[in-house]
Amino acid sequence: MSIRHGLLALLERGPRYGSQLRTEFESRTGSTWPLNVGQVYTTLSRLERDGMVAQDGEDDAGHALYSITDDGRTELQNWFETPVDRSNPPRDELAIKLAMAVGAPGVDIRAVIQSQRSHTVKAMQDYTRLKAQALADVPADRDEVAWLLVVEQLIFQAEAEARWLDHCESRLVRLAEAAATEPAARPGPTAATGRGSARSAASRLRGTRR
Repeated sequence: MSIRHGLLALLERGPRYGSQLRTEFESRTGSTWPLNVGQVYTTLSRLERDGMVAQDGEDDAGHALYSITDDGRTELQNWFETPVDRSNPPRDELAIKLAMAVGAPGVDIRAVIQSQRSHTVKAMQDYTRLKAQALADVPADRDEVAWLLVVEQLIFQAEAEARWLDHCESRLVRLAEAAATEPAARPGPTAATGRGSARSAASRLRGTRR
């Protein structure tokens, strides 16, 4: 997530110092994306360099306060109004793992999928319990509402991942069954290589279904 814009959004509510920003950021997001004070001050320094925040004296305890500038408000407004770019999605370790597992010698792909599915379902159950606890009382302030939005997004992500894993397993099973019923390959290096790989994958998948 954009720490830069998250801090600007918090500063829009008034001057803050570094550790205060970290605490409010984690409160708003339910510590889903924990920060350390070093990250906060590094980001504040860059925002100050870019003219989006400015130091604004100290509080009674001697903490250096930061305030958002007009340029910072413009940047924040543009961020809120601009859709999150999905044309360059971040690398997903699970997708890469399954892509590499297909055809990898000695890898039981269904076992990989089943292991991940168990982990994903458990995470979804944990998130659902957190949501139930949060809803036990009507959310009292916007920080609690913000946390509910975050935890519900995590639930939806886990649900989608579980469905995708089911889809992956079904596709691999169909591939194995189709490869098992293919007629013998015609002579030729390309066909032999391709069919051999398919049969190898099919053999591994059939073995896991017994």
